[in-house]
Amino acid sequence: MKKLFLIAALATFAAGSAFAQDSCETKAVGKDGKALAGAAKTSFMKKCMAESCETKAVGSDGKKLAGAAKSSFMKKCEAGG
Repeated sequence: MKKLFLIAALATFAAGSAFAQDSCETKAVGKDGKALAGAAKTSFMKKCMAESCETKAVGSDGKKLAGAAKSSFMKKCEAGG
């Protein structure tokens, strides 16, 4: 049962990361209303993905992840997997 829950949780995070990528992409617009490009877009996407993943860094007990567990989760989440 625990394995099934873990698999379901990981699948949810993977799907959430894909949706975060899309929402960050749509939010990447400058003050003038034009789409960001180059270094500005790269910087924005990195920050947006980090913020998106930060809210999902929660353990199975409902508490925020910390230390190595958080680092590992953030790395995987920001990579999109």
